[in-house]
Amino acid sequence: MPLAPQSFLYQHDPHHGVATITLNRPDRLNALTFDVYRELRDAFRTLDDEPGVRAVIITGAGRAFCSGGDVEDIIGALFARDDAGLLEFTRLTCDLILAMRQCRRPVVGALNGTVAGAGAVIAAACDVRIAAESAKIAFLFTKVGLSGADMGAAWLLPRIVGLGHATELLMTGDFIDAQTALRIGLYNRVVAHANVMGEARGFAERVARGPSVALGITKDALNREAHMDLVTALEAEAQAQAGCMRSPNFRAAYEAFKAKREPRFV
Repeated sequence: MPLAPQSFLYQHDPHHGVATITLNRPDRLNALTFDVYRELRDAFRTLDDEPGVRAVIITGAGRAFCSGGDVEDIIGALFARDDAGLLEFTRLTCDLILAMRQCRRPVVGALNGTVAGAGAVIAAACDVRIAAESAKIAFLFTKVGLSGADMGAAWLLPRIVGLGHATELLMTGDFIDAQTALRIGLYNRVVAHANVMGEARGFAERVARGPSVALGITKDALNREAHMDLVTALEAEAQAQAGCMRSPNFRAAYEAFKAKREPRFV
């Protein structure tokens, strides 16, 4: 059964193997609701092995990528919850990030505008971030009296930008502009607003032509090796690579090289 979310837009381009998720509450700067969180989590769980999907783009409609949790729909509602209800919500938000990181398909963030709060963590959970010049970003949590370590931000961010930059971003909650985010390595590329989706689609189509199983193993290794010592990591990579060498894609690349043509991976 194909994905048919109600709270955001979903498209699948079967020719290129690219799925696109578009957050679609532009009047609210694509602020997240309980339903959006749930459906996004479920979508990324499904996309992990959805037939015909080899890469995923997540973007926003209008002038923002995502402004975080909706002040009315979520933040106001949380004051009515007991301890168990609050923990149920924070675990839901974390489950979305886990689903994104455990999805074996490369996930490209096409950051079309402002990226804030939970939206910033969703961007950090993507594998690659391609941003518009207007895509300022802030991990706003301390501004509202909460911990900067939210939805895995304290795990993800130091691995992307280093401990020093991550500490500053998470403790101040301040916005930085797209060029600063590019300079510290938080964004992979910054392009004109009109070019964001074209760049993201080009990158997604490129990795979609790659060896899907091997890319999934690469992403899994990036997740798991963060806490390993060197000897353990080397053994894990030796085992995984030996497995990849038995896959048809390894031979396909060799045959293509000999024939001086592009490999066609399965």
